[in-house]
Amino acid sequence: MDFALNEEQQIIQAAAREFARNEIAPVAAGFDESGEFPAATVRAAGELGFMGVEVPEEYGGAGLDAVSYALIMTEISAADAAHGTILSVNNSLYGVPLLRFGTERQKRRFLAPVASGEVTGAYALTEPQSGSDARAMRSRAELSRDGTHYKINAKKSWITSGPVAKYLILFAQTYRANGDSTGISAFLIDADMDGYIRGKHEPKLGIRASATCEIELHDYRCPVENRIGEEGAGFRIAMTVLDSGRIGITALSVGLAQGAYEAAMRYAKERRQFGQPIAAFQAIQWKFADNATRIEAARLLTYRAAYLKDRGVRTTRESSMAKLFASEIAVKAADDCVQIHGGYGFVKDYPAEKYFRDVKLLTIGEGTSEIQRLVIARQLLSD
Repeated sequence: MDFALNEEQQIIQAAAREFARNEIAPVAAGFDESGEFPAATVRAAGELGFMGVEVPEEYGGAGLDAVSYALIMTEISAADAAHGTILSVNNSLYGVPLLRFGTERQKRRFLAPVASGEVTGAYALTEPQSGSDARAMRSRAELSRDGTHYKINAKKSWITSGPVAKYLILFAQTYRANGDSTGISAFLIDADMDGYIRGKHEPKLGIRASATCEIELHDYRCPVENRIGEEGAGFRIAMTVLDSGRIGITALSVGLAQGAYEAAMRYAKERRQFGQPIAAFQAIQWKFADNATRIEAARLLTYRAAYLKDRGVRTTRESSMAKLFASEIAVKAADDCVQIHGGYGFVKDYPAEKYFRDVKLLTIGEGTSEIQRLVIARQLLSD
């Protein structure tokens, strides 16, 4: 069993770390304060191949493996979880379904410009009344009598990158002209077409530079050739994508935990009390020992899920285990970061409070911790 990164992966990790520290870290607090989408750094990330890590070069991506994707996500997210979130949606939730299920034409038109960072992609599954229960969606796509297009009426919520996305993958209940339901289907949506409406921009607690909004489609005409896969295949596509997406948010969690841990370590070495750095006190040292151990365990769970994905193995259980563990230890790392900073952890002059605000979304997005436990239990019981 080899736990070492190969030479290419080490180079990629170093490049991502340099970009995160030199380009993202200096501007992260400003974008968090303003809530503005960081378009310039996102474009720069695209030029490095980070917006389409696993997408082949012929479709505008970097053509790398899932382990490399996890490495990039970890380094970017240690600097700023908002940038990590933008990358995660672009790569995992938008890129993966197109790569796996899209036609050649769809990949050329809808994948290449997103993977290269020219434009941004988004993923529209959740609705106001259906989050974890995706089958309860009310969005409706009706096939025209001549079979050339679908008329889509939908309302989706919590759409990450929704305010800026050019293209989206949207899921809706499909109906034939005679009214018969064919189940959930997946569609490629061009946000510049008539009938697409961006709704309220959500004022979030954390990860504020990652723009989130509601969207609505009113009699939106979607050509049949923009359906991904067959009619009724949408739910299977969505669930397959979430397995991959959880690897991305797991790596994001590891990165945020690492960032919070390193910020706390820097402060503890500088802050002096009773004639010595607070890092010399056993109570502080134990926090570092526990967090370092938990972060390393989360990192290995992430690598394992990514490694299995690279080998074409279904990773439902492994991705959920990694996502559950990594997101929850990240919460603890951020909490300890604030605690070690003391009163300074409660003010914006130090990064601790930002890590604390950002981290909570990780136990909610792409399946809550409760849902992850259900998924894991079902996988175990089905063995």
